[in-house]
Amino acid sequence: MRRQAFNSHQALELLRKGTGLPVARFRPGQEEAIRHVVRGEGRLLVVQKTGWGKSFVYFIATKLLRDAGAGPTLLVSPLLSLMRNQIAAATLMGVRAARITSDNVDDWSRVEELLDRDEVDILLIAPERLANERFRDEVLSRIAGSISMLVIDEAHCISDWGHDFRPDYRLIERIARTLPPNLRLLATTATANDRVMSDLREILGPDLKVQRGDLARPSLLLQTIRLPRQEERLAWLAGTVPQLAGHGIIYTLTIRDADLVAEWLQSQGLDVQAYTAKKETEEKEELERALLKNQVKALVATVALGMGFDKPDLGFVIHYQTPGSVVFYYQQVGRAGRALEAAYGVLLSGEEETDITDYFIDTAFPNRNQVQRVIDTLEESPQGATLTDLRRSLNISGGRIKQTMKLLSLESPPPVVKQGSKWQLTAATLGQAFWGRAERLTELRREEQREMQEYVALRSGHMESLVRALDGDLEAFEPPDLPSLSTSVAPVLVREAVAFLRRRALVIEPRKMWPAGGLPQYKIKGKIPDELRANDGRSLSVWRDRGWGELVRQGKHGGRFGDELVDACVRLLQRWNPEPTPSWVTCIPSRRNPDLVPDFARRLARALRLPFRAVLQPTRKPREQKSMANSLQQALNLDGVLEVHEEPLPGPLLLVDDIVGSRWTFTVAAWLLRHHGSGEVWPCALSSLRGS
Repeated sequence: MRRQAFNSHQALELLRKGTGLPVARFRPGQEEAIRHVVRGEGRLLVVQKTGWGKSFVYFIATKLLRDAGAGPTLLVSPLLSLMRNQIAAATLMGVRAARITSDNVDDWSRVEELLDRDEVDILLIAPERLANERFRDEVLSRIAGSISMLVIDEAHCISDWGHDFRPDYRLIERIARTLPPNLRLLATTATANDRVMSDLREILGPDLKVQRGDLARPSLLLQTIRLPRQEERLAWLAGTVPQLAGHGIIYTLTIRDADLVAEWLQSQGLDVQAYTAKKETEEKEELERALLKNQVKALVATVALGMGFDKPDLGFVIHYQTPGSVVFYYQQVGRAGRALEAAYGVLLSGEEETDITDYFIDTAFPNRNQVQRVIDTLEESPQGATLTDLRRSLNISGGRIKQTMKLLSLESPPPVVKQGSKWQLTAATLGQAFWGRAERLTELRREEQREMQEYVALRSGHMESLVRALDGDLEAFEPPDLPSLSTSVAPVLVREAVAFLRRRALVIEPRKMWPAGGLPQYKIKGKIPDELRANDGRSLSVWRDRGWGELVRQGKHGGRFGDELVDACVRLLQRWNPEPTPSWVTCIPSRRNPDLVPDFARRLARALRLPFRAVLQPTRKPREQKSMANSLQQALNLDGVLEVHEEPLPGPLLLVDDIVGSRWTFTVAAWLLRHHGSGEVWPCALSSLRGS
């Protein structure tokens, strides 16, 4: 590799432009890392805590190399939000940055033209782009010979042992092994323990130089509080967050909980917003700006607000539930107090978190039976099969099928390949190494889960515990001069939280399309006509939540729903006030428990002073919907199962069921009722499985 001169003065000027601070100085190790890369002194792994400024290393190095006549930099970065922030920072330094990602398809042609004219200094892509045939053949191949530096951001994702392992990063491993000697390679991460670092040395090269900084965060006061019940944590947040100085992030494990916590705190007069993967890109950008400008007290976020979001004066990070990994927790809580003398990092622990993290662990890899069934199905499809074909043939979740195809296609050699929209088998067989990796990673996640619960139980030494988990050096430090937050909750707020949960109904959105291929027995497919479609419905609760969900569970298992659930549904109807108002009530029948839902629907109709008619009946006993693993299978399981056995009343109606999951039961029942002359259909369920 040709040695390139390094201009220290120019590097410092770029740092000051990028930070907007005329007196900015390099942090310990920053200038050394830039010099190493620019001079071409070999492959470098930078392990520094979040907020240290790893992005300045590759932006400044890129600018210096480009000014010296070198080719562009290719940056592989895992999150779209990270890319947006990085491009904004690069622009300040005069670095021409562009990205090719799934959310800017309309810009691809323009970016490719800029690349052809050599007017892009750094191209940002997600690792999934490397698996895209068009990108490899039509974009990457044209610039591969001129690239001067490959940057792998969040490099721990390469390692099987990394807490955030992403399968597409395995493509980087293959690229790294075949890189020409004159191509610079820079890998960066904040979360690499000794096991991950060993993996990265093997993947990125035995001569990989590692620059590792101090991982302790002396500005953070860390605290753990165990509050098992949902309403206790909601009450604690409502009582504590208004007292905290500054602005922050409240992390939840699920989208459902992010929405729940945000709505609860809003009801308590706090200016907070939910930030989840459900939000459109523009809305997420707007929410990020609102927090950066202190226009909201906090964002209640899932991991969608993750790597790369940088607000140096973040005053607190609170976790509503305990995540599954100490390393992951360190990364999230480390967003607080980067430019403050003191900030809070508080971890709440609840009874449901183990179920959630167990689910994430159990669904991380397909099991042997699922993989074999996929392979068997492909063997029976010599012309190949689309994902829809596989979902129709296999009672396996759509996400699991897609994940299986992704993982198998990344093996070397791959046992499956994608040709157009269809997947086909190759002559390669799946090796034992695949299963060894899956078993090893599953056990690692279990170990991380146990480690996290040990952290929750700590009374002191929280920062030391995090640094040890990352195999960092425990240097002496003084925790900030902050009082610990109260662990108690006000009984009045607990009561208000329960009342909030009992008032909060979930919208049941109507399906607008029949499944791919339709329902053959009903002879229906395509779009569901507006006049045969259900209206927006309501669910009284989430299954087993601390509002009504636990009472619904008890009633379902006990064979009768209590009268207080009838009263709760009456109040729900009063708040909901659907128009046109239902003039009669019917319900979804069941051959497994024929009296449970009709008994409840009759009592509800009586309380509403409306007539009840049992106009639907089952024609046969289908398999339980909860045993159907994907939406297409759930729809097919209902094909021909329900029929109208007496003429519906003509007016609008309330359609009652106990549990709503896929929404196909309500969809089929509403279509039948409307087809046979009923008025508009308002679905109403006692509990929803969404987010449970």
